[in-house]
Amino acid sequence: MKKLPINAQWLPSQWPADAAGRRNMALLVQLRWIAIAGQVATILIVHFGMGIHLPIAPMLLIAALACAMNVASFAILRRRTDVARPELFLALLFDVLVLTAQLYLSGGATNPFIGLYLLQVALGTVLLDRWSVWGIAILSALCAALLSIFYHPLTLSRALEGHLFDLHIVGTWINFTMIAVLLVLFMSRVTHNLQLREKYLARLRQQAAEEEHIVRMGLLASGAAHELGTPLSQLAVVLGDWLHMKEVTKHPALVEEVQEMQAAVQRCKAIVTGILLSSGEARGEAPQVTGLRDFVEGIARDWRAAHPGTALLCDFGPHDYPRIIADPVIRQAIGNLLDNAREAGASRIDMLIGRDNSWLNIAVRDNGPGFSEEMLADFGKPYRSSKGKQGGGLGLFLVVNVVRKLGGRVNASNGADGGALILLRLPLGTLAMEEEEWNADDR
Repeated sequence: MKKLPINAQWLPSQWPADAAGRRNMALLVQLRWIAIAGQVATILIVHFGMGIHLPIAPMLLIAALACAMNVASFAILRRRTDVARPELFLALLFDVLVLTAQLYLSGGATNPFIGLYLLQVALGTVLLDRWSVWGIAILSALCAALLSIFYHPLTLSRALEGHLFDLHIVGTWINFTMIAVLLVLFMSRVTHNLQLREKYLARLRQQAAEEEHIVRMGLLASGAAHELGTPLSQLAVVLGDWLHMKEVTKHPALVEEVQEMQAAVQRCKAIVTGILLSSGEARGEAPQVTGLRDFVEGIARDWRAAHPGTALLCDFGPHDYPRIIADPVIRQAIGNLLDNAREAGASRIDMLIGRDNSWLNIAVRDNGPGFSEEMLADFGKPYRSSKGKQGGGLGLFLVVNVVRKLGGRVNASNGADGGALILLRLPLGTLAMEEEEWNADDR
């Protein structure tokens, strides 16, 4: 079997689940830049190119105010991970007021670009709650009504006198085209952001359901472990008494069988103890500090002793490995992966260990049949198994959730030359002891 290098590139990059509100605010900032550029270009063309006198100084001042608002919004977005709906409402309210000021200075309701109010209402319909949308709609309607009464009239040049209707028709067409293009561009992106948010929330709900399932399983396992403790102790006492009975000591073969039974009982008691430790606090009741290499080799040694028919090789990358807290749940997670590979039909398993500055990588690769496409699609979900037995799939389900609780990730795939490949990526900050603690222990 080929040797696999352990590095961080095995896992696909994890998409950072930024909040939809922040992304939508960024879209509003982009839209405002487009509006500012369009306003400045229109003002300059109409004033200097068409000879229509406009109050250019105050109109450019309003555009500069919108620029300042954008710069401030961008600075805030760099420090924020989410933006609430009231903040989106204030941003749209600012845009409505800026548009109103520009229309007031350029003909009021006679300006064909008064239809841009509809763009603000459409964006509010997607981004805001019901009452906020009505607030934007009512304010826009009120501003449009006031602009029919209060406005700064346009002063046309002699060449354009008598052609006001034609200019209005051309302006209306430009306004319609611009609104249609902006709606297609921005509404589709806003809708995409909201879809990402819904997917993220659905994933959180799924994780909550899985964690509730794990809690129920943990309670059942803990209760079963407590119940099994008493009969196992009784069996250990009875087997010890048998070894002192003359009827048994006369037969060496019988003595050997009793000793094998004692070893099996001791192993059952160790498993029960591990279950009780794992169902306690985050690191159990009596965590041990050990070297990472010793910890992994100990897992492999115990697994080989329990499954002598399957070859298990450990390969450590050329790194320095820290001392870690030997968490029983990590031991059980790795054991579950090894058990799953053996039960799937593997006769040889390679466990490859490596690290980088922040992550510990543990890969388990086998020479079994590998995963089907359906299994890869449902990897980590409960009761998804290719072994066809009742309760199958819980091992991988528990592994995924244990690693996720520790801040890590799990990736499953098929090797290039066959067999299954599962990579655990665990943060060293969660597992390793601080350097000062190492030095204190060494002293």
